[in-house]
Amino acid sequence: MSHVLVERSFPTPQSDTDLSVVEDRLAPCSELYGVVWIRSVVSVDRRYMIYEYEAPDAETVRKVQRDAGAVFDHIWSGEVIQS
Repeated sequence: MSHVLVERSFPTPQSDTDLSVVEDRLAPCSELYGVVWIRSVVSVDRRYMIYEYEAPDAETVRKVQRDAGAVFDHIWSGEVIQS
């Protein structure tokens, strides 16, 4: 499994409800393709968000995002560095 990050930006600050709508659409697609959500980080101004997943690869995460109709800026695989 790979660690895959999704970067998303929003034209206006997002409420918890706004963010939940996207998550509800992603859940069934994620399960279907074996993509596991790890965590999300939202900026203080609530206009930027990063999602971390474990997935077979970045292309699988792209497919899940597109199938769920979620708009994203970047998706990339990375390596976790811990000190």
